[in-house]
Amino acid sequence: MLPERTVEVENTVRAVLRDVLGLDPARAATFDAATPLFGALPELDSLAVAGVLTELEDRLGILIEDDEVDGEMLETFGALTHFAAAKALK
Repeated sequence: MLPERTVEVENTVRAVLRDVLGLDPARAATFDAATPLFGALPELDSLAVAGVLTELEDRLGILIEDDEVDGEMLETFGALTHFAAAKALK
């Protein structure tokens, strides 16, 4: 069982992807840790990445440095959630 705050971060990441990328809520609800993101979601292009990261910063009250952004953290829903949780749960 995930701690409540981790679930909250996961739900926030899901909501940000849904809202910023204009994804169908039912589609976003199916995302799990292994769901591929960058390169697999046509909506998540290089321009959309900036919007997603900015919105994560705003909603989670975190700061994402440019040198922290790489392909691995955007590879899957689980990787992005883990990254966001590590920043938000410090």
